Amino acid sequence: MSHSQFAQLGDGATSGGTVIVVGAGIVGASVAYHAARAGAVVTLVDAGQPGAGVTADSFAWIGASGVRTGPAAALRATATQEYRRLEAELPGLPVTWSGSLSWGAADSAPQAGPGQEIVDAATVATLEPALRQPPEWAVWAPGDGSVDSVGVTERLVAGARAHGARVHPDTPVTAVRRDAAGRVAGVETAAGPLPGATVVLAAGVATAALGAPLGVRVPVEPSPATLFRFRAPAGLVRTVVNNPDFDLRQVAGDRLLAAADSPERTLAAVRSTFRGAADVELLSTRVGARPMPADGEPIVGPVVEVPGLYVAVLHSAVTLAPAVGRLVARELVDNAVEPMLAGCRLDRF
Repeated sequence: MSHSQFAQLGDGATSGGTVIVVGAGIVGASVAYHAARAGAVVTLVDAGQPGAGVTADSFAWIGASGVRTGPAAALRATATQEYRRLEAELPGLPVTWSGSLSWGAADSAPQAGPGQEIVDAATVATLEPALRQPPEWAVWAPGDGSVDSVGVTERLVAGARAHGARVHPDTPVTAVRRDAAGRVAGVETAAGPLPGATVVLAAGVATAALGAPLGVRVPVEPSPATLFRFRAPAGLVRTVVNNPDFDLRQVAGDRLLAAADSPERTLAAVRSTFRGAADVELLSTRVGARPMPADGEPIVGPVVEVPGLYVAVLHSAVTLAPAVGRLVARELVDNAVEPMLAGCRLDRF
């Protein structure tokens, strides 16, 4: 990725041209907040309400632990510290630092990665007192946490507004506009055109359809993610629990959230795993369409063929949004080339 491609973006962001962010999920909201905070003139536009799309369908476990490989490994390793930075900037951010406990079906002790430790059954029992049969070994990541993904998105949008961003909810974007030279000139929306020198496509699965008329192929497909909400006794689950049956966490005094496959199997597993869970009941099932890049890694960066166009679409969006928003803002506003995004560019496909 050459510096000239970033110059095309940076000039638009810093010389009075508006940065239009398409998509007010957690990634777009983070880009809008960080760019506005860095001094850009920002317009955030979404077909619905902030955070109401697939952001609302995330299990929202925030963890930096155990990350070792892949183009985004360095990015993932910063996830919890980036959330702590964001907490300091946006007081009241809905984050819960509970730590996470993971165990598998294997008898042998698991491997610990960065930020993790292996704990025995006695320690597991102190961390999760309601477990009927604490596993002999588990991986404890004390720095992990979870977030209210919609609440975080709303807070980011409020932060963007506080730094002067204009926000257009319930305004579907129908096309990216270009001038006679082929440079980005803004977007067309159901409510009319919005001019801008830089357009960031952060619209999840819809990013592909917006790129296609420009000759830009963004290889992202919907990947189903199923979440179950249960009514449960207060304090039944204290950490983020990850085992072969479910990912599970307490999201309110009497509510559990589980990421798993089958509602019946998950309910039976919760009841058999925890004491005092006999009356746990299923309240709702939601299937979200996560945007999944073809190789599973984030797609973040300028689009070489269309000056002024930038793409930010990724899986683990809730985990990575604070880091990605900050780095994208640096590329847009400061004309920087961020090394942590080097493995995430669209031109790798």
